[in-house]
Amino acid sequence: MTPGSNIPLPVTRVTVDVAAPVRLDVSSLLLTADGKVRSDDDFIFYNQPTGPGVTYRSGGGTSPDSITVDTTAVPPGIEKIVVTASPDAAGQTFQGIEPTATIRNADDSSVLATFTPPQLGSETALVIVEVYLRNGAWKARAVGQGYANGLAGIATDFGVSVEEPTPTPTPAPAPAPAPAPAPAPAAAPATQPTPVQPPAPPMAPPMAPPAPPAPTLGAGKINLDKGRVSLQKNETVSLVKGGSPLLSQVKMGLGWEPAYRGKDIDLDASVIAYGPQRNHIDSCYFGKLSIVNGAIKHSGDNLTGEGGGDDEVIVVDLGRLPQEVTGLVFTVNSFSGQKFTEVAKAYCRLLDAATGEELVRFDLTSAEPQTGVMMAKMIKQFSGEWEMTAIGDFVKSRTVRGMVKPAAQAL
Repeated sequence: MTPGSNIPLPVTRVTVDVAAPVRLDVSSLLLTADGKVRSDDDFIFYNQPTGPGVTYRSGGGTSPDSITVDTTAVPPGIEKIVVTASPDAAGQTFQGIEPTATIRNADDSSVLATFTPPQLGSETALVIVEVYLRNGAWKARAVGQGYANGLAGIATDFGVSVEEPTPTPTPAPAPAPAPAPAPAPAAAPATQPTPVQPPAPPMAPPMAPPAPPAPTLGAGKINLDKGRVSLQKNETVSLVKGGSPLLSQVKMGLGWEPAYRGKDIDLDASVIAYGPQRNHIDSCYFGKLSIVNGAIKHSGDNLTGEGGGDDEVIVVDLGRLPQEVTGLVFTVNSFSGQKFTEVAKAYCRLLDAATGEELVRFDLTSAEPQTGVMMAKMIKQFSGEWEMTAIGDFVKSRTVRGMVKPAAQAL
């Protein structure tokens, strides 16, 4: 096939395989006559692999990912199913790695058509082919339309909400000083009198069962002088070590295991960046792997939680963060709806990116039947140093978008 060409579909069930020299993330969107999804449920991808009449199958990195469309099961009102792809590696373009879509009979795997989009360059995501309804008959069209802003660009173009829209009603607005508990200020504006930052968050006393952490209420704030720190919920550590320069680049590793053997648990780690008024600046997650000019980067999505080590890693270049970024909240969500009561051994740990040394660790010791959790926050102090606080609060939200307001209130 060539761009714009179409073929009638002689069968009711077709599979579109998308192959390339590198691993791809393949997805699909069900569109109405106005070219938009009806809701986020019409976005079919690795975290939401089934929808009405449409199924995603992962090739596991050894064979192509695919989308299968059963035209007899597509709901009324859906007139088009687009198949999209983006390179799995963050920031990689399609230059030199042109993908090929193969349209097959889903029942016997016989090939109906193939399409390789020509002359690709800076595109980081593509609408490759579409299966569409015309005058009561289903057809397939070769598209090859490229996007330079990744899968998130495609999703938003078709109406999927992949991140908090900027023009929302004040995302934790002027009430910056309002929250009653008077938390450790998220790098409050310059009008705040002299650094009243040193005290750790006042919620620490009730949540610090062991005797040793007792001094965490004020002057006895923990730092890194004695090596790695294990935090309890609501405890704070100053990311400084006497006589050492301020940390310049850190990694936040987040990990989890299924609570029940043999069962996959698909969670998504994210970080939300805020300004001094708790204003939402941007969110870094599996659909947007790099934000604030690359100062924050995400390792990509882990689909099972199986295996040792960190499941997902977020790298923060503190030295390159824009000045307006003064607060970071690290979250974990279950897009597929699994509750944290199905998760075991969830944790986060902060590492010095230069040496790989583990600096701080927080193990989640309790669980609630919710789909989101705020794991930890990092707040920039007047002196330029950063403090990390363990949060461990659960939220009803399957996406990072739903975490923006509660995370702002947690700063």
